[in-house]
Amino acid sequence: MTLKQVANPPYEKIKGNILIVEDDEGMRFFLSEALAKEGYYFQAVKSGEEAIKLFSQEKFDLVILDYNLPGMNGIETFASIKDKVPDMVVILITAFGSKDLAIEAMEQGVFDYFNKPLEIGELRVVIRRGLERAFMQKEVCQLQSQLETVFGFAQIQGTSKAIYDVIERVRKVADSDVSVLIRGESGSGKELVAQALHAHSQRNKGPFIKVNCAAVPQELMEAEFFGHEKGAFTGAHKQKLGKFELANGGTLFLDEIGDMPLVTQMKILRVVQAGELERVGGEVSIPVEFRLITATHRDLEQAVAQGEFREDLFYRLNVVSIALPPLRNRKEDIPILVKHFLDLYNEKFKKNLKGFSTEAMESLLHYSWPGNVRELENIIQRCIVLSYDKIMENKELLEIYPLFSGSFREVRANASLHTKLENLVSDAEEKLILEALNEENWRRQETADRLGVSRKSLHNKMKKYGLH
Repeated sequence: MTLKQVANPPYEKIKGNILIVEDDEGMRFFLSEALAKEGYYFQAVKSGEEAIKLFSQEKFDLVILDYNLPGMNGIETFASIKDKVPDMVVILITAFGSKDLAIEAMEQGVFDYFNKPLEIGELRVVIRRGLERAFMQKEVCQLQSQLETVFGFAQIQGTSKAIYDVIERVRKVADSDVSVLIRGESGSGKELVAQALHAHSQRNKGPFIKVNCAAVPQELMEAEFFGHEKGAFTGAHKQKLGKFELANGGTLFLDEIGDMPLVTQMKILRVVQAGELERVGGEVSIPVEFRLITATHRDLEQAVAQGEFREDLFYRLNVVSIALPPLRNRKEDIPILVKHFLDLYNEKFKKNLKGFSTEAMESLLHYSWPGNVRELENIIQRCIVLSYDKIMENKELLEIYPLFSGSFREVRANASLHTKLENLVSDAEEKLILEALNEENWRRQETADRLGVSRKSLHNKMKKYGLH
């Protein structure tokens, strides 16, 4: 039998849906009362078996899980929950207070844990943080899934914080009709971000028109952007609509805007400010209305200072900025990207390259990737086309792409220096944590607050340095 609060709205609302797994009737009632006062939608069960069964019938955002349960204990129940929902946020409670149990739970992915008797104020804070984590994970996964389906957004797929920040920025900005400037190196996925902004905007039913400013000859730029009338110049045999006019009601994406000549910048600014244009050879003003998204690999602030880019146009474009990280700054995403491109191009080329050996993957991880994700994608295609259906060894990888060899040797030569630096940082960190623990009488939550880190992060660091 379950306890269920029915007065509140469905769990999809901001309050979330919480599952209590607690065999003690008094504690179950205590937790239920606490959640009811906070307005949460919740259910309460007495065993791990009941909880697992309930997970097959309903979705939850957070679980409060007792360790000492009849039948399956809390850790076993947690493992079964993670099999069903890998990202589930779980708070473990126990009457034993075992440090080893706490460490084991945190290592396995428990969001936080508490010893009985519970401090209800602290528990409320952790529940709120846990639900915020759950909602953010859900939103990012949904957006990433939508973007991959519509636009192949997997080029900037990953689990790094840098990519999470980009996805979150896209989510916040997409529905606003402001100009967006996307910054990033070539090959980092700027066009895909622009497509994502359009797809999740109010203009997604309108056209998405893109222009690479660096690829348009200067003498053709005006006709390309504004269009021309028949007979406007030699070769203008018929009327042609420009990109600005074609984007009417939708989104105009100007890639590599930093490479646009100053004279064209002035004309672009005039259209953006006035909301109208004249075709080359025309005399009638034509109203246009679109969202402007631009991208560049250049430092536009420096270009403005050097007189190479108009300051007034820069401020028009840079209402909101999204910075895409280079691949060398998010190398933890490389294995994810490798798997994605293997799946994609194995199917496309009817091959079956199974993966990369440990040493070959090290070569991929140690390379600086000046061409970013685009370069990685090209390398995976080359490996699939030139290899047999097996694991790619490092020797074969270096034959296919010799640039990896120099990078790999350099990293190994500098390994001892990196180790020394890491040891110095670790010694300083251990000393800082120990001082904070002593000042807070080894109370972990207070120590975590003092250091400005999460309780889970503090536990991990304490384990690393043997501070138990």
